[in-house]
Amino acid sequence: MVDEAMRRALVLLYPRLRRFAIRLAGSVVDADDLVQHACERALSFDHQWKPATRLDSWLYRIIQNRWSDEKKSARMRNQTQFDDADDIGADDGERKVDARLILEVACRELRHLPEEQRVVLVLVCMGGLSYREVAGTLHIPMGTVMSRLARGRLALARRIEAAAGNSRAENSTI
Repeated sequence: MVDEAMRRALVLLYPRLRRFAIRLAGSVVDADDLVQHACERALSFDHQWKPATRLDSWLYRIIQNRWSDEKKSARMRNQTQFDDADDIGADDGERKVDARLILEVACRELRHLPEEQRVVLVLVCMGGLSYREVAGTLHIPMGTVMSRLARGRLALARRIEAAAGNSRAENSTI
């Protein structure tokens, strides 16, 4: 029988799981499928979760494993949507539009990073997890988390700069 505390915890974790899955999959539809699968698996296999451990780490791992399986099977669609971009902290319309454009470019370019860098970036920068929590979630050393994060941030910054340069070049020829 599923523990009622786990059910309540799943409800509270759902927004964080969804944000993680959206950034991982690049699609709201695919992300919802990933989160649904993770929640179903957690409820069906609740005996595998150790209450002394972090439920969110277990669920992140389930989502990541499912994503890897689906990616390997070539069943994933590559489309990015930004329905959750309403929480951008901007006061006026122009700044909000600029922030959305930057977010869109960053999320688009994030998909082009190697998966191990992308996962660490999403967990730390968007999920708010500490390096130690990410290391525990992914079962890798904390130094590896720091290395992947540093390489991922640098690669993402370079891709965003290149995308901005291409955009400026296209606009100057119009």
